[in-house]
Amino acid sequence: MLHARGPLLTVDVGERTASRIDVDDVLERFVGGRAVATALAHDRIPFDADPFGPENRVYLSTGPLQQSQMSFTGRMNMTGLSPLTDGLVSTNAGGFLSREFVGAGISTFELVGKSDEPLLVHVTDDGVEFEEVPELSDALVPEVSDYVAETRDLGSENCIAIGPAGENLVRFAAVMTADSRAFGRGGLGAVLGAKNVKGITFTGDSEPTVEIPDPPESEIHREAATADDIRKRQGTTASTEIRNELYSLPTRYFSEYSFEDAEGIAGDAIEAKKYKRGTCSACAFACKLPLRDEETGFETEGPEFETTFSYGSNQGVGDLVEVMKANELCDTLGMDTVSAGVTVAAYMESEGEFGNAELAQELTEKIAYREGIGDLLAEGVARCHGELGVENWTVKGLEFPAHDGRVLHGQGLSYAVANRGADHMYSVILKQEYNGDIEREGTLGKADTLVEMEDYAAFRDTGIVCEFSDGYVNEDHLKQLFGADYEELLSIGAETVVRERHFNNQRGFDRDDDRIPYELPDLDAAIGEYYDARGWNDDGTVPDGAVEPIAASVD
Repeated sequence: MLHARGPLLTVDVGERTASRIDVDDVLERFVGGRAVATALAHDRIPFDADPFGPENRVYLSTGPLQQSQMSFTGRMNMTGLSPLTDGLVSTNAGGFLSREFVGAGISTFELVGKSDEPLLVHVTDDGVEFEEVPELSDALVPEVSDYVAETRDLGSENCIAIGPAGENLVRFAAVMTADSRAFGRGGLGAVLGAKNVKGITFTGDSEPTVEIPDPPESEIHREAATADDIRKRQGTTASTEIRNELYSLPTRYFSEYSFEDAEGIAGDAIEAKKYKRGTCSACAFACKLPLRDEETGFETEGPEFETTFSYGSNQGVGDLVEVMKANELCDTLGMDTVSAGVTVAAYMESEGEFGNAELAQELTEKIAYREGIGDLLAEGVARCHGELGVENWTVKGLEFPAHDGRVLHGQGLSYAVANRGADHMYSVILKQEYNGDIEREGTLGKADTLVEMEDYAAFRDTGIVCEFSDGYVNEDHLKQLFGADYEELLSIGAETVVRERHFNNQRGFDRDDDRIPYELPDLDAAIGEYYDARGWNDDGTVPDGAVEPIAASVD
């Protein structure tokens, strides 16, 4: 089976040591990306670890497709113990980092320990250098990129960085790359902040050899380049108005299902401000959204759909320029726009301030620096909702995205059982419900479909291919690319989901945590069907002996 190649590079920033470890057996079994990182994290992060402690580990990993010239492969995976959910999370980002990463001659990067001083870590194919950078304390993300450019002649595409939010341990701080691309959900930026790591650079010319089958490599790339797809012009915002009219666009902290000013923050409004193409490495699809407001000259990349929800409809803000400003603040300060926006909306609910975009931006800055009320809000909705006197719109501590499980009941079930919590990317069963492939209403009888889609999503993040590859990369393509039956690929995804669940079980997670803050028909029975489909215990735990350690193969 096709898999990533290259050693695991372990960097201990407390001891200032680096070692390369052969992980061929792990790569052959788990391919790369999320599956490899999850397998390593399961065995190498102590089950009782403090997310902010030196014993927590953060993994960056690529799949074999990051050495292709195929569209939809400009992404990377990041995995670690989340300070927001207190469980294992994986998140991935687009951009250009993946090709620079493999150039350093590695497949996987592991960060452990805690530095006494603010630190940049520089990884090349020749070794690892530790640079103390006290002058970068509280630096914005682009300022880190500027520093790296001036001192190392490297671009933002070579770098991951955190902003003030990460340094101040905001529980939903993001890790940024290329300044505007986020490893967003789960707060791993705060984990880097706890380790006193301001950024990491990767460069080199020693990428391992991975033979990518062609066909279908060039066929997929050609289709991506030539397709007339609205997402090339409007990104994820293309269907905003349809969702608002026919399904739901959560509004004013989830109190309403549609937003009267949706048109102003939807796809056509976005496209009108797009002034150039934006893409990720090797991708001809070019779906990114560099926007400029001609009246003010303000520029940002984005916002995508989830941000037009979190800083738009859910805050009662219908002015796209104001949402653009909030988007840029989150990028430069280093925060997940979904969790940040929903947390700000919770405060607006408590104060009756919906529609106040200026307040939203002020709060966003206060959160990043933990100033005033920002110190409370930096803890996230699950930890601050009681003091605010509002509902807890999270699952397992992770704030909800836009796709509404109250009208897409299979997606609601997905949110309940997902190991990451309220993350629509964990299964994307919402697609089946939007498309009418399965009924939107009802939870019973959807468990098998949900399991398959979770397994596919886990393998998608392992390969690694972008979610926008749907419609361009099919089952036959995956079989050709990886040299394996589709069921075998899904089994890698399934094992990844099981390892995540088992890790979280060891930290005390069980059926009581598989809950959402609203009622759905037969939800408890549907959760039971899901456990049965997974072969798990009735209490939501993985049976004893179902997960075997792999650590011996990397010690």
